[in-house]
Amino acid sequence: MKIILKKDVQNLGDAGEVVEVKNGYALNYLVPQGFATVATKGALKQHEETIRQRAHKEAKLVADAELVKNNIESMPVKITVKVSESGKLYGAVTAAQVAEALTALGIETDKKNVTVPEIKEAGEFEGSVKVYKAVVATVKILVEAEAPAE
Repeated sequence: MKIILKKDVQNLGDAGEVVEVKNGYALNYLVPQGFATVATKGALKQHEETIRQRAHKEAKLVADAELVKNNIESMPVKITVKVSESGKLYGAVTAAQVAEALTALGIETDKKNVTVPEIKEAGEFEGSVKVYKAVVATVKILVEAEAPAE
Protein backbone atom coordinates (compact mmCIF):
# COMPACT_ATOMS: atom_id res chain seq x y z
CA MET A 1 0.00 0.00 0.00
CA LYS A 2 1.31 3.46 -0.89
CA ILE A 3 1.23 6.11 1.81
CA ILE A 4 2.35 9.72 2.18
CA LEU A 5 4.35 10.31 5.34
CA LYS A 6 3.26 13.31 7.43
CA LYS A 7 6.11 12.96 9.94
CA ASP A 8 9.58 11.40 9.92
CA VAL A 9 9.40 7.67 10.68
CA GLN A 10 12.62 5.91 11.64
CA ASN A 11 13.73 3.21 9.17
CA LEU A 12 10.93 4.20 6.77
CA GLY A 13 11.36 7.76 5.51
CA ASP A 14 11.08 11.49 6.07
CA ALA A 15 8.00 13.67 6.12
CA GLY A 16 6.61 14.28 2.63
CA GLU A 17 7.90 11.05 1.09
CA VAL A 18 5.66 8.56 -0.68
CA VAL A 19 6.54 5.04 0.43
CA GLU A 20 5.23 1.50 -0.03
CA VAL A 21 4.39 -0.45 3.16
CA LYS A 22 2.31 -3.47 4.11
CA ASN A 23 -1.44 -2.83 4.46
CA GLY A 24 -1.61 -3.78 8.14
CA TYR A 25 1.30 -1.52 9.12
CA ALA A 26 -0.29 1.42 7.31
CA LEU A 27 -3.90 0.94 8.43
CA ASN A 28 -3.26 -0.25 12.00
CA TYR A 29 -0.35 1.98 13.00
CA LEU A 30 0.83 4.76 10.65
CA VAL A 31 -2.55 6.25 9.67
CA PRO A 32 -4.24 6.09 13.14
CA GLN A 33 -1.13 7.56 14.83
CA GLY A 34 -1.09 10.47 12.36
CA PHE A 35 2.25 9.52 10.80
CA ALA A 36 0.82 9.05 7.30
CA THR A 37 -2.18 9.27 4.98
CA VAL A 38 -3.23 6.78 2.35
CA ALA A 39 -1.89 7.77 -1.09
CA THR A 40 -5.06 8.04 -3.16
CA LYS A 41 -5.00 9.78 -6.55
CA GLY A 42 -6.37 12.96 -5.02
CA ALA A 43 -3.95 12.88 -2.10
CA LEU A 44 -1.00 12.32 -4.44
CA LYS A 45 -2.08 15.20 -6.67
CA GLN A 46 -2.42 17.50 -3.66
CA HIS A 47 0.95 16.29 -2.36
CA GLU A 48 2.65 17.12 -5.68
CA GLU A 49 1.12 20.60 -5.64
CA THR A 50 2.33 21.15 -2.08
CA ILE A 51 5.85 20.06 -3.04
CA ARG A 52 5.80 22.44 -6.02
CA GLN A 53 4.68 25.36 -3.84
CA ARG A 54 7.32 24.58 -1.19
CA ALA A 55 10.03 24.49 -3.85
CA HIS A 56 8.89 27.89 -5.12
CA LYS A 57 8.90 29.37 -1.59
CA GLU A 58 12.28 27.79 -0.84
CA ALA A 59 13.78 29.28 -4.02
CA LYS A 60 12.52 32.73 -3.03
CA LEU A 61 13.92 32.37 0.51
CA VAL A 62 17.32 31.29 -0.84
CA ALA A 63 17.36 34.22 -3.29
CA ASP A 64 16.56 36.66 -0.47
CA ALA A 65 19.25 35.07 1.69
CA GLU A 66 21.79 35.48 -1.13
CA LEU A 67 21.00 39.22 -1.24
CA VAL A 68 21.54 39.50 2.52
CA LYS A 69 24.78 37.52 2.16
CA ASN A 70 26.04 39.94 -0.48
CA ASN A 71 25.17 42.90 1.77
CA ILE A 72 27.05 41.38 4.70
CA GLU A 73 30.11 40.59 2.60
CA SER A 74 30.20 44.07 1.04
CA MET A 75 30.27 45.96 4.36
CA PRO A 76 32.99 45.57 6.97
CA VAL A 77 31.78 45.61 10.58
CA LYS A 78 33.62 48.10 12.80
CA ILE A 79 33.80 47.45 16.51
CA THR A 80 35.50 49.92 18.85
CA VAL A 81 36.76 48.46 22.13
CA LYS A 82 38.88 49.47 25.09
CA VAL A 83 42.46 48.23 24.99
CA SER A 84 45.28 48.13 27.51
CA GLU A 85 48.54 50.03 27.06
CA SER A 86 50.10 46.88 25.58
CA GLY A 87 47.38 46.75 22.87
CA LYS A 88 45.42 43.81 24.27
CA LEU A 89 41.63 43.98 24.61
CA TYR A 90 39.90 43.99 27.95
CA GLY A 91 37.95 40.78 27.34
CA ALA A 92 37.27 39.65 23.78
CA VAL A 93 35.03 40.54 20.85
CA THR A 94 31.99 38.26 20.95
CA ALA A 95 29.40 37.06 18.47
CA ALA A 96 26.83 39.22 20.27
CA GLN A 97 28.88 42.35 19.57
CA VAL A 98 29.19 41.44 15.89
CA ALA A 99 25.43 40.76 15.71
CA GLU A 100 24.74 44.19 17.29
CA ALA A 101 27.07 45.88 14.80
CA LEU A 102 25.29 44.13 11.91
CA THR A 103 21.93 45.26 13.30
CA ALA A 104 23.26 48.84 13.41
CA LEU A 105 24.09 48.46 9.70
CA GLY A 106 20.50 47.38 9.02
CA ILE A 107 21.03 43.60 8.83
CA GLU A 108 18.95 41.71 11.39
CA THR A 109 20.67 38.59 12.68
CA ASP A 110 20.77 36.54 15.84
CA LYS A 111 24.01 36.07 17.76
CA LYS A 112 23.48 32.29 17.51
CA ASN A 113 24.03 32.56 13.75
CA VAL A 114 27.33 34.45 14.09
CA THR A 115 30.67 32.66 14.45
CA VAL A 116 33.80 34.65 15.26
CA PRO A 117 37.37 33.58 15.91
CA GLU A 118 38.98 34.41 19.25
CA ILE A 119 39.61 38.16 19.00
CA LYS A 120 41.75 39.60 21.80
CA GLU A 121 43.56 42.40 20.01
CA ALA A 122 42.84 45.20 17.57
CA GLY A 123 43.03 44.34 13.88
CA GLU A 124 41.13 42.82 10.97
CA PHE A 125 39.42 39.44 11.32
CA GLU A 126 36.93 37.27 9.46
CA GLY A 127 33.87 35.58 10.89
CA SER A 128 30.84 33.87 9.43
CA VAL A 129 27.11 34.53 9.56
CA LYS A 130 24.59 31.80 8.81
CA VAL A 131 21.92 33.62 6.84
CA TYR A 132 19.68 30.68 5.86
CA LYS A 133 20.21 26.90 5.88
CA ALA A 134 23.18 26.50 3.50
CA VAL A 135 23.73 30.23 2.83
CA VAL A 136 26.70 31.41 4.92
CA ALA A 137 28.26 34.86 4.58
CA THR A 138 31.82 35.81 5.47
CA VAL A 139 31.89 39.00 7.53
CA LYS A 140 34.96 41.23 7.79
CA ILE A 141 35.41 42.46 11.37
CA LEU A 142 37.52 45.57 11.97
CA VAL A 143 38.44 45.88 15.65
CA GLU A 144 39.64 49.37 16.54
CA ALA A 145 41.08 50.70 19.79
CA GLU A 146 38.95 53.24 21.60
CA ALA A 147 40.63 56.62 21.99
CA PRO A 148 41.81 57.07 25.61
CA ALA A 149 39.86 59.56 27.69
CA GLU A 150 41.82 62.67 28.55
